[in-house]
Amino acid sequence: MLPRRRRRGRSRRADSVHDGPPTTIAPVAGGAQVGGLLAAGSEAADIGRQLLDPSAVEPPRAASFLLLLTFLASFVLVRMNTRIIRSGRISWWPGNLETGSGLHIHHLVWGISLLLLTGFLAFAADLRSPWWQLVAAGFGVGAGLTLDEFALWLHLQDVYWSDQGRSSVDAVVIAALFAGLVVVGMQPFGLDEPASMAGTAAIVAVNLTLASITFLKGRLALGVLAVFVPLVGLIFAVRLAKPDSPWARWLYRGRRSGRLERARGRFSADRRAATLGRRLQDLIGGTPSR
Repeated sequence: MLPRRRRRGRSRRADSVHDGPPTTIAPVAGGAQVGGLLAAGSEAADIGRQLLDPSAVEPPRAASFLLLLTFLASFVLVRMNTRIIRSGRISWWPGNLETGSGLHIHHLVWGISLLLLTGFLAFAADLRSPWWQLVAAGFGVGAGLTLDEFALWLHLQDVYWSDQGRSSVDAVVIAALFAGLVVVGMQPFGLDEPASMAGTAAIVAVNLTLASITFLKGRLALGVLAVFVPLVGLIFAVRLAKPDSPWARWLYRGRRSGRLERARGRFSADRRAATLGRRLQDLIGGTPSR
């Protein structure tokens, strides 16, 4: 009888050890990670099926993904082209497009033309596969060509390789962030939440106000994020504005002039974040020459 009792005792102790917290927490955490990866993979597979389905009638997320992909691809390719032209290391490269009279045609012209054409087709035609894919891709290419020269139509002069030309890179990053948030399924201004007409109007008004303040304070990328995540807008609406922002120029005066000095100290050009930001801009768009 004693051996049997010992075996029972050992099995109970083993069961108690097996049922303890150290062995149950890890599987739950691992399962959550695997579940997240499976969910992301399922979303990606769903978008892929929509893109390749010949019977699909312009699924919004698939069209947005294709637009974002072609937008980024066109921007990268056109930047490679302009940097090759600038370097002059490849003698046979075709270079800038000029007419016989010497008129230089910027790729901005082709981008705007493509945006107008594909935008009109998207509104006027009942597109089915493969036409909605072609229109979405064309709109993305047009947007990439246009925003690559955002600084030109902002300053109305050719500042492509100047410090002012960095705004083109900023515009592309902001547009890509907005499109990426749409692709992952986020809705601006919380419009995916069911509410009454008055409630929806109130939510949109609050979110738009917070996002607008964030933009006015010079936090452009965070302003885009605030459109989708109101908490971000709430946080940065009460934070210090950048010294060169419209908010600082309008409100950091008189008794509030001390805030302008604090902003200049916090957002100094030699801080680490600013230095890393300039290096990233130079990596993406090229180093300014003036």
